[in-house]
Amino acid sequence: MRTVIFDLDGTLADTSGDLIVAANSAMIQMGMLPQLHRGQDDATAFRGGRAMLTLSLERAGHDDIEAAVEVGYPILLEAYADALDTHTELYPGVVPAIEAVRAAGFRTGICTNKPEAMAVELVAKLGISHLFGTLIGADTLPVRKPDPVPLIVAVEQVGGDISQSVLIGDTITDRETSRAAGALSALVTFGPLGLGVADMKPDALLHDYRDLLGLCENLLPAVRG
Repeated sequence: MRTVIFDLDGTLADTSGDLIVAANSAMIQMGMLPQLHRGQDDATAFRGGRAMLTLSLERAGHDDIEAAVEVGYPILLEAYADALDTHTELYPGVVPAIEAVRAAGFRTGICTNKPEAMAVELVAKLGISHLFGTLIGADTLPVRKPDPVPLIVAVEQVGGDISQSVLIGDTITDRETSRAAGALSALVTFGPLGLGVADMKPDALLHDYRDLLGLCENLLPAVRG
């Protein structure tokens, strides 16, 4: 069974605004000035909470960044949980594109490094839960991307075959995960890195969700029996 697995942040939805607000809130609660800016730091936001805190603390000149990240991370998660979808929006064309892929016989799921409960809640708030047969989050399993196991499990849970699967993502983490798992990868070019994701050597680039079905058919042609 051909399978398409999606990353969430920066791939299905632009979550950068709410993530940056949460990181800045964590900095304020730790007694420091907010350091991140929407537009300028979106790429860091899509790399996760610890990446945002690390950059913030570096800019603030903190002398023990590693320890401060561990203090700030649960504060960030709490702030983010209180406002998951204030600024978050699906990328244009996501819903009809995934409906078309499913109608063509592909199985679909999500594999994200967002904590599972938050990912499930956000997907529900965005109204797209019904489009996916599984959701694997950062804490669903003992390991997370770029370890290949979360992707392999996501594919297995929808009845797919990893050799007939593609991971749609936006970062080098997604590229490394797909390679380690034995799947194909496609990286979106409408995120903050733009066409720069081509340097990560994915199997394909997705410029617009209107191109999703054609891309999947090209990467995973149907076996005619």
